[in-house]
Amino acid sequence: MPRFDINAARAQRLEALGRTWSFDLDGDTFELPTELSRTTAKALRRLDDNDIDGLLRLLLGEQQFERFNRHEVTMQDVAAVLEAYGKETGLGLGEG
Repeated sequence: MPRFDINAARAQRLEALGRTWSFDLDGDTFELPTELSRTTAKALRRLDDNDIDGLLRLLLGEQQFERFNRHEVTMQDVAAVLEAYGKETGLGLGEG
């Protein structure tokens, strides 16, 4: 019986997606990880469901989050980013 090679599977995912997923906002580019560590996943679970800033801070990192905060962004903008991110990476954040 063939054995599953997690390193090969990870390499294949990263080759298909890359290490980061990016989006543009007012001429500024932001990057989100295409894979989440278990530590990040645990931190996400500890967040309140309505803690959008906490979610963005975890995904963007402190420096990008501070840059992101300089923009005027609506909840609909954030929802659109999270929806596209989920579709393209399979992470499904911010869903129902």
